[in-house]
Formats: sequence, structure tokens, C-alpha cells
Amino acid sequence: MSIFVILGLLVCIIEAQGPSAVTPVFVQKGGDVLLKVDADVPEVFLFVEWNFNKTDILVRFPPGRKPSVFPVYTGRLEFPEKKYSVKLKNLKEADRGVYTARLVLDQGDRTLAQYNVTVQDPVSPVELTVISVDSRSSECNLTVTCRTQDSHINSTLRCDYQTCSQEGGERSEVTTSGASLHVYLLNGSIICNHSNEVSWTEDIKIIEHVCLQPDDPECPPAGISVCLLKIVVFSVGLIIMVSAVITVHLMEKLKKHK
Repeated sequence: MSIFVILGLLVCIIEAQGPSAVTPVFVQKGGDVLLKVDADVPEVFLFVEWNFNKTDILVRFPPGRKPSVFPVYTGRLEFPEKKYSVKLKNLKEADRGVYTARLVLDQGDRTLAQYNVTVQDPVSPVELTVISVDSRSSECNLTVTCRTQDSHINSTLRCDYQTCSQEGGERSEVTTSGASLHVYLLNGSIICNHSNEVSWTEDIKIIEHVCLQPDDPECPPAGISVCLLKIVVFSVGLIIMVSAVITVHLMEKLKKHK
């Protein structure tokens, strides 16, 4: 019997406290964030309040009346949905932190929703540069660097014109700004990717274009389309030349016969 009593007390405590999980949200600098309240609100209460880091008050919802926006957030709040959800606009770095929706009752208060908002700048562009190429008839080795404003990664690839492998596997690191810099192989291309939770940018180089040199004496399998084109052009030119010689020879014979 005592076990059931304890379990009942735990359920009552959890319901009184309301949702305790903090939802992480990532927003690009200058963007907006929707702070939603999905929990049920009783008919009788004092007010619902959104606060920031448990100190600053954004807005207060008295029952049956319009929301009261506090002066610091005037012009930055919208109410696009029913209940007590709010949209905070034009976020800045100073807006990162925990936003809490609090239901205040005569008997105390409880949390309706809680969001940990992180504001991030969009990532800077990246540049993928080929440092060196060692191209031979049967293989091609190249070293590349994947570079952004505050970081870079070097990687070496070894190819046999059919498959390529990346020494040490995929390379990645976290930049000083907290973004991820990543260089990897995908479908015959080397990709340099710079990303965070709100944006990404990349630079791509096709390995075949880097490894296949104009003066290659042989046709590797990876460059077979280029070689076929050369063969076709050469063959057509040869046919035209032979046809011209035969035509001239026949015309001279006809002249002599006449």
C-alpha cells in the first residue's frame, strides 16, 4: 500500500511542477524564434509570464485581457498563435539564454515551457585548394587544403583512376567560432564543408578534373570520355585528308584521259 502512496505523491509532484525539459533552439543572428506553449492552462490563474534567464520579463498574460509587453521588448514580440506562445524577433548575441513560460497560481507557480536559445552567425565561405598533384599513367596522388577565415585542414588522397582513398579517413575539426570544418570524399569529388546549426557553405572539386593532365600520354579509365573525343576528332580528320587525296588523284586521271 505504501508503494502506491509514494507513486501517487510523485505523480502529483511532477504534475505540479509541469514540464521540466529544456528544449535547445538554434537561431541565426537577425532571425526570429517562436516560443510555444503546448501545455494546458487552467481557467483560473493569476497570469502567464515569459521571462529570460529568470530575471528579465518579456510579456505577461493576465486572464481575459491583452498581453502586457515589458518596455525592453516593445516592438520585438508578436503573438502569431493562440494561447500563450510568442515570437521574439531580430535576435542578437545578447538574446542567447533560457526562456521560460511560467504559470502563476494562488497556490504557487509551475513551468509551462522552457527553451535554451543559442544565437549564431552564419558561417563564412570556404575555399578548397589543390596544393600538389602527382599524376601518373596508373595513379594520381593529390594534397588539398580546406580553408576558412579562422581554420584549415589538409588532406591527402590517393587514386588509381577507378577508386580514391583519403589518408586517415575523413578530416574534421571545430573552428574557434564553434562551427565544424569537414573535408571528405563523395562520388568522385573532394568536398570542403563549413557548417553550424543554422547555416552551411561548401567548395567542391572533381578529382578527375584535377588528376587528368592535358599532356597525359595514355588514357586512364577515369578520362576515357576525353580520350574518345580525341580519337573521334583525329579519325574524322584522317578520313577527310584521305578523301581529299583520292579526289585529287581521280580528277588528275580524268584530265589525262580527256
